Amino acid sequence: MMLQQSRLLVARHLGLGRCFLSTSSSKIYDSPCEALAGVALPNSILAVGGFGLCGIPESLLKSLATTYASTATKLTAVSNNAGVDGFGLGMLLNNKNQVKRMISSYVGENKEFERMYLEGELEVELTPQGTLAERLRAAGAGVPAFYTPTAVGTIIEKGGFPIKYKQGSGGKEVEIESSPRETKTFNGATYLMEEAINADFSIVKAWRGDERGNLQFRGTARNFNPDCAKAGKICIAEVEEIVPAGTMQPDEIHLPGIFVDRVVKCTENEKRIEKVTEQAAEGDGEQVSERALMKTSILAMK
Repeated sequence: MMLQQSRLLVARHLGLGRCFLSTSSSKIYDSPCEALAGVALPNSILAVGGFGLCGIPESLLKSLATTYASTATKLTAVSNNAGVDGFGLGMLLNNKNQVKRMISSYVGENKEFERMYLEGELEVELTPQGTLAERLRAAGAGVPAFYTPTAVGTIIEKGGFPIKYKQGSGGKEVEIESSPRETKTFNGATYLMEEAINADFSIVKAWRGDERGNLQFRGTARNFNPDCAKAGKICIAEVEEIVPAGTMQPDEIHLPGIFVDRVVKCTENEKRIEKVTEQAAEGDGEQVSERALMKTSILAMK
């Protein structure tokens, strides 16, 4: 009861009177707005599941970009990529001052991201994809840091990567540089140290979930979601289907409920395809096989 009252006070303080908070002991919340209440705070580190546009928490991202646009500000967003213009994490980038820093491995599909970075409006930590995954996984495992051979001998090891350019310099003057990494030799080889990323909260997308927070992913949509979920102090999962506890067999559960604090059913489930791949049918020359295109699109959405 005291926890519920605290949530209500936080929601009222943030002006979220319409985001009614559940009184149930279940982890199920009625809406993305409610699930984010009391968690989406300024200066937070946010881990976002997904890869490209596959398996991204569309509903929670939209709620962050709309309901929480003025409260969840100056975020450090950790994600494999920054979505695309106006979709996914791209919605948050369109809101001034909502994202202060991005920690990602690939950001090439977002023109607004590129503009903000070069204009000195956004801090960026580009991180090798495997290193990013391990930094998130390490946080969930309680490992504060680890050594990796990736990026040895590069600007990442030596420091000096431009995290932020000075505004108005057109990407010519650096305001914030990356620091040198600590190195150590193991069996005659050099490794550099990377720190785990402990997020204040994480938002992920799953196929199915129950009131205990157990999650099941589908196909390649699992990607970064489990690692992001474990890295967050509070994990919020949006799911396509909510099932009673016991519905999923133990070996069907990809992420145990111990790592998940809140579950909400999707309100947005567009599953946009980032790049449509077309395949010419045999003997058709330049003509695109409608069946092949359909098959490719279906596979991309799984």
